[in-house]
Amino acid sequence: MKEMSLKNMPEGSAGLVKRITTQGMVRRRLMDLGLVPGSRVEVVRRSPLGDPVAYKIRGAIIALREEETDRVIVKPFI
Repeated sequence: MKEMSLKNMPEGSAGLVKRITTQGMVRRRLMDLGLVPGSRVEVVRRSPLGDPVAYKIRGAIIALREEETDRVIVKPFI
């Protein structure tokens, strides 16, 4: 499957983080949360209005906003 932005992954799907295309404090925060290349991320649940979205990252459930996940590129599992 092709790489895509984490924000475009459907609920219940999972993939591997390939890269983060932002810099500075946002990049640092995402990496501190476990979104590093090679880590597995799963889309757990979308809020009723679609933002934020809950993700399972390294065993923890973390809610992230769309503007943060737009810069995380993942390769979805088939």
